[in-house]
Amino acid sequence: MSGSRIAPERGETMTSVDDRVSRRSEPWVGEVIVDRESIRRRVAELAVEIDAASAGCERPLVLICVLKGSLVFTADLARALTVPVEIDFVACRSYGDGATSSGSVELVKDVSTPLRDRDVLMVEDIIDTGLTTAFLREHLASHRPHSLRLVALLDKTARRRRQVALDFRGFEIPDRFVVGYGLDLAERYRNLPDVHLLEGV
Repeated sequence: MSGSRIAPERGETMTSVDDRVSRRSEPWVGEVIVDRESIRRRVAELAVEIDAASAGCERPLVLICVLKGSLVFTADLARALTVPVEIDFVACRSYGDGATSSGSVELVKDVSTPLRDRDVLMVEDIIDTGLTTAFLREHLASHRPHSLRLVALLDKTARRRRQVALDFRGFEIPDRFVVGYGLDLAERYRNLPDVHLLEGV
């Protein structure tokens, strides 16, 4: 018995049906898992917590944005904080263009700000296996800051392979691939204002 073929919808040709099926075979943006208003409220709450923890800092708090996924979160968090801040960036390579971590981490950009004796807040978009976060936290600690704390917008604990000390957490999420609000798949979807499930991966 031959396999059935999807019939065209009204106004479609079989060619357009084939195109529709082909498009659906690629990953697609699914339901919203964290909406923009929830993000806005939680960022404001995190800022209050971080302000309180940083009240005694003698110099501006140094926010270390982990590129590229944390860029949007870092920008919103920095504007919500009332303590003085400086911003610097680190970048590493782990995921490449795929949806699965390679398991190895390579530093591709270090900070330019001297961190010795500074109060530092590492800003992550998501903690997944913990391998990248642990690698970067150990690297930043090697700069010998006065204090080093970690904030993450999203925490996917089900996939943890290495434990990390998380000082401030936005949301715990299930073991699903997500995009939006800075998170991507092969550089796509970072500009979405909500965090969505990515289907078909």
